[in-house]
Amino acid sequence: MAADPPTALDLLERGELAVHGRITTASNGVLYCTVTLDGRTAPCVYKPVAGERPLWDYPDGTLAGRELASYLVSAATGWGLIPPTVLREGPHGPGTVQLWVEPDESAEDLIDLQDPAGPEPGWLPIVRADVGGGRTALLVHREDERLRRLAVLDAVLNNSDRKGGHWISAVDGRLYGIDHGVTFAEPAKLRTLLWGWAGQPLPDGAVEVLTGLAEALEGALGESLRPHLTPVELAAARARVGELRRTGKHPLPAPDWPSIPWPPV
Repeated sequence: MAADPPTALDLLERGELAVHGRITTASNGVLYCTVTLDGRTAPCVYKPVAGERPLWDYPDGTLAGRELASYLVSAATGWGLIPPTVLREGPHGPGTVQLWVEPDESAEDLIDLQDPAGPEPGWLPIVRADVGGGRTALLVHREDERLRRLAVLDAVLNNSDRKGGHWISAVDGRLYGIDHGVTFAEPAKLRTLLWGWAGQPLPDGAVEVLTGLAEALEGALGESLRPHLTPVELAAARARVGELRRTGKHPLPAPDWPSIPWPPV
């Protein structure tokens, strides 16, 4: 259903939510649910605002809006990198409801630890990691075009938490990013594992997508983001898109901000 956003969004917006349990590995309140409408049922994730943990660098109660804003930007790119997401009332108050994406357990790993002399062919280096006992390994990610598009999207969103567990290789063969609550800060806060392309030219077609995104941010997309971002944050998002178009390259890590999320996976 993730490949059919209009149907998924209608179901998520108007369907009846039933809570089945809490996802305990999440740092904020995340509930596994089903949503039902007109005989159609789908699994989903509900993140009530009331379950958000306060953060020192983001205003309280804004993570849900940032999740929705991230989806709207992703949808505008046409890349479909974030599952359909809405902001609505639920059993525990307002929050985001996002379509559950079923992972493909047989999919190849997209991140690995390899010999520090690496990386192996088809992999790109992220950072050297201390694995204990005085030993190091090279943390790497695959040279995968789906990941590369996600890296471009993260640069636009200023995503501060692209851990290895924050993408899903789905059974439909697509890659989806999840957990976009800490995005759209005004200062540079990109923190990700997808640094393998840092400083390299953007992938084919990315500049054209960013040009369309820039136009959308000046129009209907920008208006749809206003309820969820401050004017300064929205202006910073426009500036990031403009900078990516100007340079035509993946960004480098900010010199005064940690570049790798913790824990990384």
